[in-house]
Amino acid sequence: MRIHSLALLLAATALPTAAHTPFLAPASFDAREGSTVSLDAAFAEAFFVPEAAFDDSEFVVTDPTGRTRALETVQRLRTRTVAEQRLDAGKGTYRFSTGPRLGALFRTWEIGGKRESSRDPAARIPAGAKVISNFQSLTLAEAYVSVGAPDRAALAPRDKGLEFVPVTHPSDLYVGEDFEFVVQYDGRPLPAQKIEVTEAVWTSDRKPALETVESDAAGHVRLKLAQAGTFLALARHRSPAPAGAPVPEYSNSYTLTFHVLTP
Repeated sequence: MRIHSLALLLAATALPTAAHTPFLAPASFDAREGSTVSLDAAFAEAFFVPEAAFDDSEFVVTDPTGRTRALETVQRLRTRTVAEQRLDAGKGTYRFSTGPRLGALFRTWEIGGKRESSRDPAARIPAGAKVISNFQSLTLAEAYVSVGAPDRAALAPRDKGLEFVPVTHPSDLYVGEDFEFVVQYDGRPLPAQKIEVTEAVWTSDRKPALETVESDAAGHVRLKLAQAGTFLALARHRSPAPAGAPVPEYSNSYTLTFHVLTP
């Protein structure tokens, strides 16, 4: 299993994150039983500075009993979506998710020596054109919040789509230890999967440092946690679109927001 260090993250040359990356960021990663947690969801280039609201999806929470349900309150604004949920299922870990969102279509082709692009769903690639890309975005963002001691019922994999399956509990991350998880698609581990880990800078006046790591042959990733703070881990994976989709491929994006504490 490959071991990667977040120590390189702060020392690395600052690089821009991919445009319009989704995130789901709770106001707090630990809370009191019965309290209400607030979360922001948006697309952004700097984390967590919202640029466009995460819309057209069903926000859900999986509680410590393993039950998944829609969030109580979801308010969509121009630059961000604000969600709230009362933590009423007792102590343990809650998994918050934006739910999958089908987004823009990306079509690029060459014909007659010219390259053309369109995001119009009604547009058709001309006959005889060389197709450069033809896919649709499918995005999902998640975060974990714990009340009292973390437990693992909400960590169970969905085995559907792109996701990180935690080995180390995301609510139990400390400097000097490791965060281990498996990246998988439809329940199958993804070997040699690139993952971008970005420190949250909470401002747009500087570019955050970015580290790119890679899963091993079994889909495992182990991050050495050398710095306290909040981070965003991103994976992108192309997959065949289902029958009847307007494109042959989906471009899947999955992000997990997590917090590292000082022991």
